[in-house]
Amino acid sequence: DSPPPPLPKKQLQRAASLPEPAPSHRWDGSILYSIPPAQLRHEEGAPPRDRPSWGHRKPLAKSQSLGEPLAPSSPQKAPSPGLKELTFGTADGELGQLLESPAGVCGVILGCQEAALARLSARMQEELVGPEERQQLLEAELAGKRWAALAVPDPRPCCQSGDAWYFRVGFTFGHRQLQLAAKVPKPCCSSLGLQSSLGTHCSIQRLLGRFTDRLPRELVLPGIPGNPSGEEPARPAPRPVLQVLLCAEVPQQTLAEFVKGSHALHRTSPGHYERLGCLLLLQLCMGLEHLREQNVAQGDLCPENLLLVQCPCPTRSQQGQKEPLGLCLPRLLISSFFKVQEKQRPCSSSQEQDWAQARTAASPPAAAELNVGRLIYQILHVDISLENILGFGSKRLPEIPSLSIYSAGLRRLATLLLHRDAHQRVCIEQARGILQVLLWGPRQELFARSSKSLALLRSWLEVKRALLLLRFAENSAGAGDSPGLEEWLCCQYFQGVTEHTLYQVTQVLY
Repeated sequence: DSPPPPLPKKQLQRAASLPEPAPSHRWDGSILYSIPPAQLRHEEGAPPRDRPSWGHRKPLAKSQSLGEPLAPSSPQKAPSPGLKELTFGTADGELGQLLESPAGVCGVILGCQEAALARLSARMQEELVGPEERQQLLEAELAGKRWAALAVPDPRPCCQSGDAWYFRVGFTFGHRQLQLAAKVPKPCCSSLGLQSSLGTHCSIQRLLGRFTDRLPRELVLPGIPGNPSGEEPARPAPRPVLQVLLCAEVPQQTLAEFVKGSHALHRTSPGHYERLGCLLLLQLCMGLEHLREQNVAQGDLCPENLLLVQCPCPTRSQQGQKEPLGLCLPRLLISSFFKVQEKQRPCSSSQEQDWAQARTAASPPAAAELNVGRLIYQILHVDISLENILGFGSKRLPEIPSLSIYSAGLRRLATLLLHRDAHQRVCIEQARGILQVLLWGPRQELFARSSKSLALLRSWLEVKRALLLLRFAENSAGAGDSPGLEEWLCCQYFQGVTEHTLYQVTQVLY
């Protein structure tokens, strides 16, 4: 008997369930993230070990290996190129082709929602920072201009930060009279070389021009020789020649002044005030992420160097009355990018001087995390010292009182940012994710009826995106206010977050 013919070779496919690897790290742009363990790729997961990290992830496909980088978003929510151009006026023939695709009606709707959120976010950002083309034209028009080309309505600074004085100035651009800020850096505090190349970001001070000129005699700089009293001196002192930076945003006050003047608001409206605090901290974290992408470290990150710019307050009645000033969300701007030559700012005590030295000795990422953690306490009007942070005097941080639904989450975030073990601290990217969950969910009660799972979080995301778009549609029909800064921040969150990110953020937060 002859032997049987050989069996045909079968092409083996990689199993969908891969063995659990050791935690490995990938460099995705500027974010160092960890590939989630196998159990996190299923419905249930385990708390993250050591330093938690998250980013945009999607499960590994059969044809992928652990050595390949992960795609930036989940496959269920990645809109195809055709969905980005899909509108209500799209021809039915094109719609029919899309509806016959494997994604079906649900996939088409979800893709359209993501594309619509991206378009809305871009429009709102343009309203906040201005069109890029107009900014470039304004920069060209301001080139070579000095004090003589600017109108100064008030001789005194409109704002004084830890590193500069700011004057409100007017400039005629075409047929419009624009309001700009003339920034006069204090001695040893210039950051011109860095600030000129930071790009456009909603939380970064925008530089439009610069010049060096003698200070006009009518302008008053506290601590600079001049004529601050208004009296005509017998022999006027020569005015100094100073560097001046022209900025697009006119600051109203510093974060330190805002916190100092908001004790009553925190006491009478704790929920509203602590929500404002979360939104300010979120803007700060977004700005710090942008600086790291530009390979730039912030300068003295203290409340005195964080600027607040008043945004138009939405009307709350038919009479056109606006909310009180303390209830409006301002834009927060990072304005300090320098390496201090002598000292960053006058220290009010030896303890504060020790704190400044500790921040200077720390690496830039660690210094940012410690600073943001300390800012949480300062915004919530809780005193915190260097001994509390570094663990010299006590093993526990000061207690943050529970005054609103945000108090426990802010307390948790401050603890994670100020952890004595650097490997246990969350980074700025993770702090931003925690603040977004605190502001817009998912809240802990979502998991009261069903255990937390990727499927539940995915469904929550899809419903919230639809409801957000419906709210924008109702407001645009005249039933409410036009989108503002908070709406843009919310759009940014739901535009890019995934269920994998939410799983890990809620695991750490709750």
